[in-house]
Amino acid sequence: MRLQRLATAAVAVLALAACSPAGPDSAPSEEGVTTVTVRLWDEQVAAAYEESFAEFSRQNPDVRVQLNLVPWADYFTGLTLDVSSGTAEDVYWLNSSNFGALADGGKLLDVGAELADEVEAWVPAAVEQYSRGGTLWGVPALTDGRIVVYYNTAMVEAAGVDPANLTWHPADPAADTFLPAARRLTRDAAGATADQPGFDPGSVTQYGFNAGRDLQAIYYNFVGSNGGRIQAPDESLTFTDPKTTEAFGYLVDLINTHHVAPSAADTNDNGDFSRDQFLQGKMALFQSGTYNLKNIADGAGFEWGIAPLLAGPEGRGSVVNSVIAAGNADSPRRDAILRVLRWIGSEEGASFVGAEGAGLPAVTAAQRGYYDYWAAQGVDTRYFGDEGGTATIPAPSGPKFEAASTAFNPILNEVFAARTPVAEGLQQAQDTGNAALR
Repeated sequence: MRLQRLATAAVAVLALAACSPAGPDSAPSEEGVTTVTVRLWDEQVAAAYEESFAEFSRQNPDVRVQLNLVPWADYFTGLTLDVSSGTAEDVYWLNSSNFGALADGGKLLDVGAELADEVEAWVPAAVEQYSRGGTLWGVPALTDGRIVVYYNTAMVEAAGVDPANLTWHPADPAADTFLPAARRLTRDAAGATADQPGFDPGSVTQYGFNAGRDLQAIYYNFVGSNGGRIQAPDESLTFTDPKTTEAFGYLVDLINTHHVAPSAADTNDNGDFSRDQFLQGKMALFQSGTYNLKNIADGAGFEWGIAPLLAGPEGRGSVVNSVIAAGNADSPRRDAILRVLRWIGSEEGASFVGAEGAGLPAVTAAQRGYYDYWAAQGVDTRYFGDEGGTATIPAPSGPKFEAASTAFNPILNEVFAARTPVAEGLQQAQDTGNAALR
C-alpha cells in the first residue's frame, strides 16, 4: 500500500539525516528558504509527515522541513546529548518521561502562549499531560487512546475464550476469568495446554498473553486497575503500595508460575518480542495500544480482532499517553518553528497522519480520518475510545522520571525474572528510583 512504500523511502533518506542532527546553526538552507529540522521516532508517522510537510511547504514556500528519523532505542540518549551540545533539531518529539527536565531547563518554547488560539483544538488530556508550571510546552501530535487486547481469532475460538469479557483478580480466584483462559490458550510442543496434566513449560509453542516489564502496555494498567499507583502526587515513586505490589506479583506469576507468558529472558531487553510472537501466530492475546495497530494490520497473516483491556478489581483502568512536538528554544529560527508547530497542531496538518492510519492525532478534528481509515479496512477501533473503559491512569511524569526509570528498570528485570522476590525488589526499585529523582 502507499504508506508502506513511503515508509521505505522515508527510512532510507531519513536514517542518513539522523546520523548528523542539524542544530541551531547548521540546518541546510537555500536562498530565501528557511529549513526547519524535525526529529521523531516513528517510521509510519514519518511517512505521513512527508506528505503533510510537502503540503505545508506548498503553502509556505519560504520554509521547508527536514525530517530526522531516530530509532526509539537511541532516541532520548542522543537527544539529551544534542540538546546539551546545542545540536538538537528545531522541533523534536517528546514523551511525558522526558519533557519535564527540558521544560524546567528553559529548552522548550512556550506553546501555550505562542499558539494560545489553537489549544482548544487539541485533546484535553494531552494538553494537561504536557502542561507544567502553568505552561504548555509542546503541540500535542499523537495520542494513544486506551490500551486494548489484540487477539488471534482462531486461537480464542478453539479455546472457547471470549476476549471481550476477561477479568483478572489477584485476591479472589473465583472472580478471575482471565487466568483460566490464558492457561487454555497456552500450549506446549505436544499440544497440551497449561491447564492440563503433563504440560511442559519448557517447550511452549503458543503463549496465552504478553505479561512483561512493559510500563505502558502492561504493568501500569494492571497496577491502576487494581487500585494501585507507582507515583505519588509529588512525583515520588510508590512501588510499595500494597495494591501495586499485588499487581506485580500477579504478573510475575503469569510468567514464572503459570507459564502463560514468555520468559523475562526474552522480553526484558526486547520490547518487540511479544509483538513478534503474536505476529508469528505464537501468542493468542497481545495487550498493546494504537501504536501497534498498523504493525499488526500489516504483519499478521491470520484473522485477528480487538477486545477491550483486561478488567481488574477496580474495572478497566488504562494509561492514556500522548506525544508532543516541542520547539527548540535555543534555535534562531523561532518564527519558522512556530509556523511548523502551528501546522502540526492544525486539522489540515494532522489529517495526513490520521488519513493513512499511521497514528491517532491529538488534534481532535483530525481523529475522524483515523477511525474512517481503519473502518474501511474492516478494523473495529471502538475500544480505543470510551467503549474500552472510561477510567484512565495519568502517564508517568516529572523532570527526572527518565533517570528514575533508568535506575529502577534493572531491578524490575530481576523481579520479572523471579530472581528477586516481588516485595523486596519493589522496595529496591522505589528506593533506587527515588534517589535518582533527588
